[in-house]
Amino acid sequence: MKNLSDIEIIESVLRGNQADFTLLVNRYKDRAYSLLLRMLKNEMDAEEVLQDAFLKAYRSMPGFRKESKFSTWFYRIVYNTGLSFLGKKQRKIDSDTSSIDEYFDLTSEDKSDEIENIQANLYLYKLIEKLPVRNALVVNLFYIDNMSLNEISQILDISLVNVKVMLHRSRNSLREMLIRHNFVREEI
Repeated sequence: MKNLSDIEIIESVLRGNQADFTLLVNRYKDRAYSLLLRMLKNEMDAEEVLQDAFLKAYRSMPGFRKESKFSTWFYRIVYNTGLSFLGKKQRKIDSDTSSIDEYFDLTSEDKSDEIENIQANLYLYKLIEKLPVRNALVVNLFYIDNMSLNEISQILDISLVNVKVMLHRSRNSLREMLIRHNFVREEI
């Protein structure tokens, strides 16, 4: 049964085989959780919102029109549920996080290239978290989840041009933050 397409699973669920919905849950839970964790920055909140998103998807399944992929439709539900949760809690991403010295000792000269790359990546993730939620999400979906610009456009319900602009501005913001923190490499 695991080789079934999303559409076949949806049709089975709509015919009354509710247990088949677990196939979709198992297929999408990890990526959706990862997306929510990056949005909400709290494991418990991400788990709660993920459950809500799956419940909304299950209840909305009869309205799924099959015009786009199920994953795109579902990630839009996940994203919107996450935004609603943030709105209810009136959370703000704290732009004044602790200095880089708390996380890394970049002055040590005996680190290998691998450790430096890991530290650089962790530092970059911290900077991405400082971006506005939508911008950080676009960066994460594009670079980490390897989604296409079209998929991101459908998930966020914005035009392809806006996705490209947000990605461009996010890159520029990250570059400026790196320069401000004197963490510039040749790749930038």
